[in-house]
Amino acid sequence: MDSITGKRHKYVPPRGYIYTGSPASAEDYLKQGQHQLQMLREYANIQPNHKVLDIGSGIGRTAIALTGYLSQSGSYEGFDVVERGVQWCNSRIHKEHFNFNFKYVPLFNDLYNTATLKATEFNFPYADNAIDVAFSFSVFTHMQIEEIQHYFNQVYRVLKPGGVCFSTFFLYDDASETFISTKKDFSFPVKKDGYRLMNENVKSGNIAIHKKEISEMLARENFELITIIDGFWKDEVRDTTKAEYQDMVVFKKV
Repeated sequence: MDSITGKRHKYVPPRGYIYTGSPASAEDYLKQGQHQLQMLREYANIQPNHKVLDIGSGIGRTAIALTGYLSQSGSYEGFDVVERGVQWCNSRIHKEHFNFNFKYVPLFNDLYNTATLKATEFNFPYADNAIDVAFSFSVFTHMQIEEIQHYFNQVYRVLKPGGVCFSTFFLYDDASETFISTKKDFSFPVKKDGYRLMNENVKSGNIAIHKKEISEMLARENFELITIIDGFWKDEVRDTTKAEYQDMVVFKKV
């Protein structure tokens, strides 16, 4: 409908292309990207001249917002496991913003593809100490523990000293574990050591990690945990002051 009426923003893909989230309209899609940019400005102190890395760039939701924020001295790098999303972003966004680059990475994911390269074997295609701010939205929620640990290692390598990473997770603690493992609409009934799964047979479906475990994982890579901002996904009664559904974690390369 958006394309027929001519209302769709030139960078917003057709709805059939959007495989993360379910925006009601092109306007809603753009608002989501702007909201993500606001989170990055508030918690990661992203600046217009920064070199940034989008881990799981998807169909360009955050990148679109950044086209109006990053200056020509700044740059954007993004990669994703879904080739169609990368092709769309390069054909639309990179075409007009040469400092925005998108890479397709054929990694195995039991939700999106059957490639043979494992996430635990993947080295980010970027130089050491090159990135000011790295970020990911709804990526680590669909990865296995050992994959996340390897990605933390790679994030540490590519970040500049003092560089910051902002990422979203499903996190829990002892007080919330019973509720998130038994609630009806979105639960993690499969208990593991330090984390829980929605489904034993779909390892990349959704994962919830204990806050103690995520702190230890970051410490193994010498990250400093700056803050955890709880989302409202695990609230028994929604706290309307919370801006995000998922939990947000900010950590820094010391």
